[in-house]
Amino acid sequence: MSLVSLLKGNGPSGYGYGTTAEVVTQGIALKGKTYLVTGSTSGLGIETVRVLAQRGARVFATGRSKEKVTSVHGRTPGAVVPFECELSEPQSVRACISAVKSDGAKLDGIIANAGVMALPSLELAHGYERQFFTNHVGHFLLVTGLLDALADHARVVMLSSSAHSMAPKAGIEFDNLSGQRSYSPWTAYGQSKLANLLFAKQLAKRLTDAGSSATANAVHPGVIVSGLQRSMPAIQRVSMAVIAPIAFKSIAEGAATQCYVATHPGLAGVSGEYFADCNIAQASARGRDAALADRLWQETEKIVAQLP
Repeated sequence: MSLVSLLKGNGPSGYGYGTTAEVVTQGIALKGKTYLVTGSTSGLGIETVRVLAQRGARVFATGRSKEKVTSVHGRTPGAVVPFECELSEPQSVRACISAVKSDGAKLDGIIANAGVMALPSLELAHGYERQFFTNHVGHFLLVTGLLDALADHARVVMLSSSAHSMAPKAGIEFDNLSGQRSYSPWTAYGQSKLANLLFAKQLAKRLTDAGSSATANAVHPGVIVSGLQRSMPAIQRVSMAVIAPIAFKSIAEGAATQCYVATHPGLAGVSGEYFADCNIAQASARGRDAALADRLWQETEKIVAQLP
């Protein structure tokens, strides 16, 4: 347990900063339920898949290759089914959608956990800045493609971050989605995390308007040393590793909020919220901007329609 965990108490939910994924799911029987988790081959994804399977769920675990998912989860107790889903490649995402639907199972939850962070230099994916494309567009394509595979009362959980407050002043720079006009690693990451948050907000509204019982929420997992830092400069990774034991969450603590939001009976019907430390939190002003969320959805639909 980190120093921060000791200093912070629990919130209204009864859970808090130092709560683990096992604790928030304790006593919750997930037998007969099916969840899909993206980014299942490292960090929070591994722990999320493990805990959901431990509680009896059948888990569709996705990664950049089916072989990698199999190698990581081959010995995970429970029913873990590997799928390939490279979020930066639309054809891979569409193939994953088809494979999931072919299985025939209804999804009780989608946990959009995968992501890339703070790429040191500009990289493009299909003409768009890679973090925006992978973290937002790839998940948009996947989740919207699986909406008709959701079970009644299904839950969509989007991993955002407190870093969404680092997004550009405009929130989403629609005139610079390629990043070629200007690029900053953390600003671009913040924009992608804001996009995840706004997508969850708008999806929640659209589900409600359609009369669906499914819900959508966004979460901030906390600051954790994991595979997400793989793109950061070595000196930054080393520095984070040194201070992690006293300042950052463990993987088990980091996976708690997404597992809580995806499974806890007390959150039935809760939708369109932003969670941190297993409690409802306040997003930034841009993160609460309904007009921006609607525009982002419409612009992303246009992007997706033009993809190969």
